[in-house]
Amino acid sequence: QVQLVESGGGLVQPGGSLRLSCAASGSSLNMYAMGWYRQAPGKQRELVADITSGGNTNYADSVKGRFTISRDNAKNMVYLQMNNLKPEDTAVYYCKARWGPANYWGQGTQVTVSS
Repeated sequence: QVQLVESGGGLVQPGGSLRLSCAASGSSLNMYAMGWYRQAPGKQRELVADITSGGNTNYADSVKGRFTISRDNAKNMVYLQMNNLKPEDTAVYYCKARWGPANYWGQGTQVTVSS
């Protein structure tokens, strides 16, 4: 069983940056594929970025070139660096750990991009 806790969200102006963190406990993340998802009001949850246990990354087209996902297995942490934020990035951001058929989610952190 993996417990995930996200942090780092907040209110930022367009063009600004935030760094989200996902702290894991209960199990080592070494073998897990990790992902960041987001859900805006009235919309379905969508994949933002993910990273395999081997470090391969994948991004949604809407965030390519602006967001970077990374992981630190020694610290059991996953990060999402978000630059050049836009109002359409406003959403609750969730961290997910996946190993085989098992999926674990955090509680989410709110990101609001507004002037």
